[in-house]
Amino acid sequence: MTDGPRFLTLNDVAEVLNTSLAQVSALVQRGEIRALKIGGRGQWRIERDELEAFIQRMYAETEAQIKGQTKT
Repeated sequence: MTDGPRFLTLNDVAEVLNTSLAQVSALVQRGEIRALKIGGRGQWRIERDELEAFIQRMYAETEAQIKGQTKT
């Protein structure tokens, strides 16, 4: 990822992952992406490093699934 702000909005994360805001919200609510709530209106923010960790976990899970499906 390029340098930028430390914290991203849910919309920012949806754009990075090329998915919907609803999908990112669901990932946060299920605890799959760590996030924090700030301010009186409870705005969600995701730290750039947390997003990167989520992406790496998804790569590892996908690789494990593919290996599990492949019979050699």
